[in-house]
Amino acid sequence: MPVAFTGFILAVLTVMSYGICAEQTPEEAALISSQKWLSLVDSGRYVESWDEASGFFKNAVSKQKWIESMEAFRKPLGKLISRKPRSKKHTTSLPGAPDGDYVIIQYETSFENKKSSIETITPMLDRDGTWRVSGYYIK
Repeated sequence: MPVAFTGFILAVLTVMSYGICAEQTPEEAALISSQKWLSLVDSGRYVESWDEASGFFKNAVSKQKWIESMEAFRKPLGKLISRKPRSKKHTTSLPGAPDGDYVIIQYETSFENKKSSIETITPMLDRDGTWRVSGYYIK
């Protein structure tokens, strides 16, 4: 067996053993996307969170309104203490939104100034094939 071919097989086996080839479910991909986006919000990087949101999100709320609402509602909650996924649901239809791929994710979250809350974040599969946040609510 040629050395190059043997090296290729070893590389494929290594990749497969680490699960790199495994496809993610919509729920898994959306969860990862939501966690990255939430880290921007948690660190007060509201402009960047708007920039990283879906086109649908950006059409629904201006950058300035988003910053103002985060300053008024998120910032007073203080630092993140803990966040744990509670539920994930894939759907292709949401009220007031175009049909598409969405995942509604709820987190049980504790903040410095609000010990118990539920964050609902809805990533959607954007036109370029990337999961991006299309909605965010704290209750």
